[in-house]
Amino acid sequence: MSNAQYETYEAPYEPYGLPYDVPCEPAEPYGRPYVPGQASGPPSDGLPGGRAEARRAARGRKPSRGAGGSRTSERAETLRRLVPQALVVAFLAGGTSAFVADDKAIRLSVDGEPRTLHTFADDVGELLADEGVAFGAHDMVAPAPGTALASGDEIAVRYGRPVHLTLDGEPREVWTTARTVDGALRQLGVRAEGAHLSASRSRRIGRAGLDLAVRTERTVTIMADGRARTIRTNAATVREAVEEAGVTLRGQDTTSVAPGSFPRDGQTVTVMRITGSREVREEAIPFRVRRTEDPTLFRGTEVVAQPGQPGALRVTYALRSVNGVKQRPRRLGSEVVRAPQDRIVKVGTKPKPQSVAGADGLNWGALARCESGGRPGAVDPSGTYGGLYQFDTRTWQALGGRGRPQDASASEQTFRAKKLYVQRGASPWPHCGRRLHG
Repeated sequence: MSNAQYETYEAPYEPYGLPYDVPCEPAEPYGRPYVPGQASGPPSDGLPGGRAEARRAARGRKPSRGAGGSRTSERAETLRRLVPQALVVAFLAGGTSAFVADDKAIRLSVDGEPRTLHTFADDVGELLADEGVAFGAHDMVAPAPGTALASGDEIAVRYGRPVHLTLDGEPREVWTTARTVDGALRQLGVRAEGAHLSASRSRRIGRAGLDLAVRTERTVTIMADGRARTIRTNAATVREAVEEAGVTLRGQDTTSVAPGSFPRDGQTVTVMRITGSREVREEAIPFRVRRTEDPTLFRGTEVVAQPGQPGALRVTYALRSVNGVKQRPRRLGSEVVRAPQDRIVKVGTKPKPQSVAGADGLNWGALARCESGGRPGAVDPSGTYGGLYQFDTRTWQALGGRGRPQDASASEQTFRAKKLYVQRGASPWPHCGRRLHG
């Protein structure tokens, strides 16, 4: 290489075109800091070894003719010092490029509030963690938390809000990331056209949520007075829907479904015109039968000691007609007018007599058939005589009988008849007495 080439050499790392006569303070990113006494660079005018100063020093040293060896060693020393500095500058310039490449400009929107930021995060989840943005199961993050980031990406976080929704009378709890009632309705797929809302569509929904009642528009048919009326309504009750159809309920009028119930889409409601009155009726209260044992009566004998007397009950009924058709009376109340009187029957417990001397061999069956047709309860048309043998009550009781003869058993009646025969013969039966011996 010629001497001219060495003298015209310019270092490739000239710091950003600074003039040679301006000292350059070495900075930490672009080379090792200067330390006095260290051979990293020669001092110049009391300043740490600036590269421009080094270049001026190199150009000012002219090699003398005949001193080729000395000039060659100076050039080698200069290269030895300048080459390492050039390598450091190139290395640091590459590191700075990598540093800049890792920095990403991201647009982040949290619940509708956008901002632009710079981040070194690798993915969406790391960025949100760095920014202190927490999210839960009901919140929306787009793109997903594990998605890798690139400069210029847009990230949206929408917080979930609980909505206590009553839709057409059916309550339920749902979550939405919409911030207004209108947005929530669209997100939940609720048809709001013609609907009644408990809150305006523009109302904002806070993080705490909202109670919202929605009644959608429905088709309801009202049948009244022989005519059908079909309407579109968002009424809360059947009564409101009937009124919207121009039908008035009067007096006891009602509907086929409860007037306070919720009208369903496609439902048919029939108006029932009701006319009514009240009616008071008197009804009998049946008496009870009480049986008591009586040791003076023969077994099998029952005597009515007290006849039963039915009571009287005054009952009030509601009578009504529905659309002209009479309905079954409805009992409203009652009061006792007269209490019933129990029927008391005495039941004999006395052992039956075995026989009556002087009368056992007679034909008592024939006598009974002649007198009463063989019927123990028979009574003559005048009501004076009764039983198998047509006793009068006075004679019956004189023979030891209780009550009336027709109320006693057939065996007791035969026993009393035998006693009467022993006392008076066949004379008590002037027409049929001869049958005893037949």
